[in-house]
Amino acid sequence: MPKPVIISCAITGSIHTPTMSDYLPVTPDQIAEQAIDAAKAGAAILHLHAREPETGRPTGDINTFRQFLPRIKQETDAVVNITTGGGHNMTVEQRMQPPLDLQPEMCSLNMGSMNFALYPLVDRYKTWKHDWEPGYLAGTRDFIFKNTFKDIEMILEQIGEGCSTRFEYECYDVGHLYNLAHMLDRKLVKPPLFVQTIFGVLGGIGPDLENLQFMRHTANKLFGNNYEWSVLAAGRHQMSMGITCANMGGNVRVGLEDSLYIAKGEFAKSNAEQVTKLTRLLKEMSLEIATPDQARERLALKGAENVSF
Repeated sequence: MPKPVIISCAITGSIHTPTMSDYLPVTPDQIAEQAIDAAKAGAAILHLHAREPETGRPTGDINTFRQFLPRIKQETDAVVNITTGGGHNMTVEQRMQPPLDLQPEMCSLNMGSMNFALYPLVDRYKTWKHDWEPGYLAGTRDFIFKNTFKDIEMILEQIGEGCSTRFEYECYDVGHLYNLAHMLDRKLVKPPLFVQTIFGVLGGIGPDLENLQFMRHTANKLFGNNYEWSVLAAGRHQMSMGITCANMGGNVRVGLEDSLYIAKGEFAKSNAEQVTKLTRLLKEMSLEIATPDQARERLALKGAENVSF
């Protein structure tokens, strides 16, 4: 029998800017409300970034995180997963500060440096809600998202070992899978691994079915039965590739961080709307939805009572 599908929901991220959708949560109240509703709709894991309330710009400010995390913890039993990716132009040390302080059950961890390109989005808009937006996006034309082996080792040691936090290992290309296998060989990471294969970000692997199958085949070869597989597909590929992954025995991530739409040309009005659509599609395929406690057991998490918020 297939295992219940673990649904992750990435609530706001650092890719999309406020001009792109009126429904993108920006303030702590908006982030909390959308996260709580996504959990009620079936998300077992909530992946969270913070934004400056006045401008919507991504921020690593711990006090901003503390304005929404306790409420999410009080009103849901979902697993809280905090970014170590932060936002563009943050140093690795800045990106690490929120999880070091908050000690969540999970964090994201990008498994390699890459060109993380958002600059083509600039040409889609003629006016902007905030002055920072076009420069933030255009700057990615000459930007490398830095995640060296030294950086990864530091995050694993200080957040993983130091805070008993486990990771969503974000793999944007096949080489990232081999980087993770290298860390496994060195015993710097421990199974079960939560491997998030990501498709459709410019600078990473493309959103093709052949690529999805190849990434799955490679992960099976490298990790055997010691991992949980999940798929994050950007933009219009979100649902189709996620459903394909679930049919192949994997898990799925959705959310406004990854796609602003619920259907072609139709904005998603909330993260919960995407989660609700996904749960319906999964149930129509006779697949069960994992609870947060099932996700905790399968991913060997420390439990919500052991976080620092």
